[in-house]
Amino acid sequence: MFKFLTPVSLAAILAVSAPLAAQETETNDAEAESPTEQLLDLGQPVNDGPQLGDRYSKSKHGDWDLACIKTDSDNDPCSIVQVLYDANDKPIAEFSLFRLEGGGQAAAWATAIVPLETLLPAQLTISVDGAPGKRYNYSYCNPIGCYAHVGLTQSDVDAFKKGKSAKLSLRPAPAPDQVVELELSLTGFTAGYDLVDVVKQ
Repeated sequence: MFKFLTPVSLAAILAVSAPLAAQETETNDAEAESPTEQLLDLGQPVNDGPQLGDRYSKSKHGDWDLACIKTDSDNDPCSIVQVLYDANDKPIAEFSLFRLEGGGQAAAWATAIVPLETLLPAQLTISVDGAPGKRYNYSYCNPIGCYAHVGLTQSDVDAFKKGKSAKLSLRPAPAPDQVVELELSLTGFTAGYDLVDVVKQ
């Protein structure tokens, strides 16, 4: 039952159970401070590390970040992530990847987040070093962008490891006759991939 207590309710319980003790402590502390100490700021402890639920970069591998989510355990789940930028150096898309285990056709699970107003029926195309690409469906959109959950086979992963760059091609809904191509650098992919957490299928 204790785990359901919020800091507010716990504070209320303490206030009801010992109001006089709290008042006496405050009075004694105030009396213990000298006039000089009352003018001084003694500081507060600073926690600059990631907070619970935050995503942080654990290490850098070429153009990829090993990005982890802070949990209350010693093993934070990590994926490799690359943010893609437009010609004005503004972040426009993101590509992240986990390894998969379990004997299925997919060796890795990637998530591509592309801008809103992407033409969803046109699908997302991914190709490596100019080779024929593959098309993937979008799953959903939210205020951040539109998501495609991509299953990469072992041959796809091998192509990523050997390649120099991949292209993500999409069509904007306001201009469906145009193709927007985003370059995904594969520099550091192999080193980062070997450190990525494995998710069981």
